[in-house]
Amino acid sequence: MKSDAEAIYIVDDDPAVRDALSVLFNMEGYVVETFSDGDTFIQFAEKAVPACVMLDVHMPGRSGIEILKALNAENYPAPIFIISGQGDIPMAVEAIRNGAFDFIEKPFSAETVLERVQDGINAMKKREEEQATPSFQGSDALTRRELEVLKEITDGASNKEAGRTLGISPRTVEVHRARIMEKLGARNAADLVRIVLGHPQ
Repeated sequence: MKSDAEAIYIVDDDPAVRDALSVLFNMEGYVVETFSDGDTFIQFAEKAVPACVMLDVHMPGRSGIEILKALNAENYPAPIFIISGQGDIPMAVEAIRNGAFDFIEKPFSAETVLERVQDGINAMKKREEEQATPSFQGSDALTRRELEVLKEITDGASNKEAGRTLGISPRTVEVHRARIMEKLGARNAADLVRIVLGHPQ
């Protein structure tokens, strides 16, 4: 799979959203590829890896969630941002569980989108450089992203601080945190630290 490091893929059935995001990223020097449906995008995304993907949740044909599953988003080498409306928070949470990097709520400002995407791209690069797999009871049940969030939590970071380090929103950190607690059977942050350090209850 070739790398398309300067490209941003935008998948949205709304031409106005595609145009607005294209102009924004073009001005920042990115090459933009736009797709109005999931199937065309999936064929493309299997051949080349962009710097980032912006994916709408609601589309005719495959939904954003189905596209994440088809791409095996958890292991996809580029950050995938879900674009969701105000009422789509439960769906955005589901998207994160299916490997989306983060979600951006509509309406969004140009500055917010650029900042979040840049943070996401940087965090992904950093992650590749630091690939180390921790081992403790239950660590194999966690996704790569959950392990990163767990490291931040056990290092004492707040949701906000963890989000800043990982290039995701505090709300996304909360989603991961809840999943980690559930998977490891931890009742609170102190429990998590004990599990990670291998100390008995």
